[in-house]
Amino acid sequence: MKHIPKKRFGQNFLIDQDIIRALVASIRPAPDDLMVEIGPGLGALTQPLLETLNHLHVVEIDRDVVAWMQNHYPAGRLTIHNIDALKFDFASLLPNASSAGATARQPGAGDAAKTESACNAKQIRVVGNLPYNISTPILFHLLDNVDHIIDMHFMLQKEVVDRMVAAPSSAAYGRLSVMLQYRLYMELLVDVPPESFDPPPKVDSAFVRAVPWPALPHPARDEALFAKVVTAAFSQRRKTLRNTLKGMLDDAGFSVLGIDPQLRAENLGVAEFVAIANHLA
Repeated sequence: MKHIPKKRFGQNFLIDQDIIRALVASIRPAPDDLMVEIGPGLGALTQPLLETLNHLHVVEIDRDVVAWMQNHYPAGRLTIHNIDALKFDFASLLPNASSAGATARQPGAGDAAKTESACNAKQIRVVGNLPYNISTPILFHLLDNVDHIIDMHFMLQKEVVDRMVAAPSSAAYGRLSVMLQYRLYMELLVDVPPESFDPPPKVDSAFVRAVPWPALPHPARDEALFAKVVTAAFSQRRKTLRNTLKGMLDDAGFSVLGIDPQLRAENLGVAEFVAIANHLA
């Protein structure tokens, strides 16, 4: 298919066959996996995944790509959801949930009503070459669906992957690191150069694996409060915690927690942020 990449959709199509083989090998698809691919584009991952999978769901916003896929793949093997990934209800793929359908639609009120067994099921595997311009919002949208997800494998801008997997006290460590690591175990799998895409992006890319913790290592009593603490702490990352958390945590609180108020947010791990939130809760 001759398709002109659309800048508004952040389209850069993966074309390096050696990289594609490495990615599929790292995903390790099994025939009966309930897998959904975000942004399949021209099928760089779709085709090799379907060589193993019995069925694949894809979420694609570009109607031109959707039309091509409808003609290229048998409907019995591929279900196409022509919708913005930020609006897609991943839980709708679960056996006991209503189907999202193969054509464009907005999620309805009934989509939120899931049976208890479906809501507690971890059945979905997610893969994709995410549009770099909206990659962070998609990651946070997936966190809202994490109770249903077994694992996720994504191509992302390398700078974003570095932030996702960063350790405390490193330059890349920040709010994204803490919020994702609270829910997910992550590892960088493959670095991917610009020339592996058409058109080549202006940045390096990387492929990352993210696996929801089976049980949270450091559970927050109030996750909204935890997020508020993390956001406040990193709002001015060069300032000390005494300044960024002023009005939330006083010196007595820092003393009880055993945290030096002269540290910066980048010096604390997930456990310390959870401890602060739980103390405040």
